[in-house]
Amino acid sequence: MLRIWLDRGAKPEPRLLQMETLAAEKGVRVERVDRQKLDKMANDRVHNGVIAEVEDLPSYTTAILLDELFLADIDPFLVMIDEVSYEHNLGAVLRSGMGFGVNGVVVPTRRGAGLSPVVQRVSMGAAEVVPVIREGLYSALKPIKKAGVRVVGADMGGTPLGEIDLRGPLVILLGGEGEGLGPELRQRCDQVVSIPLASELESLNVSVAAAVLMYEKRRQDGWFTKK
Repeated sequence: MLRIWLDRGAKPEPRLLQMETLAAEKGVRVERVDRQKLDKMANDRVHNGVIAEVEDLPSYTTAILLDELFLADIDPFLVMIDEVSYEHNLGAVLRSGMGFGVNGVVVPTRRGAGLSPVVQRVSMGAAEVVPVIREGLYSALKPIKKAGVRVVGADMGGTPLGEIDLRGPLVILLGGEGEGLGPELRQRCDQVVSIPLASELESLNVSVAAAVLMYEKRRQDGWFTKK
């Protein structure tokens, strides 16, 4: 982090005091300014009284990320989403991904949301931890298949969740909010899983579905077993 601007009129509260303390420890300059200046800097987007200037995030391709994970002896766990139209959904996926130890989220280069200010705000810091890779999904699948990482798609009509082994290196592939998983991408999956639902509900929001699948994968990995 390079610099922080805070609302001059904000009331003192523990989180702001903690932020200022950490900034002082790290040698980050903190400047208090009028709310109007923050509004202008944020182009009238929501900023909650805090704006920070940070260094650019590292840029990855799927192949580079996989190489780094294998060199570090880490089983890859990636999430791929085709055409996330709503920025809040991508932000929520990143936040869940951080919580469940996802190593990266792959979204298409030209379709859907990218790493926008809204995505970063909704992710609540997860965008700084979980790499977002913008790459054509078919291109991204080539190094994944070459590395022998299983691809499990999520779509209606798949094998019910809980009946598929999700342990080990894995890619979860989800479709867009409206169309779901397209037939061509479905053909490139090693298996297809569905989330059983009560009543007449056909599907979940893509970010909710992603979180359910992440949880089940980590449950099978033994993450939540008390030692």
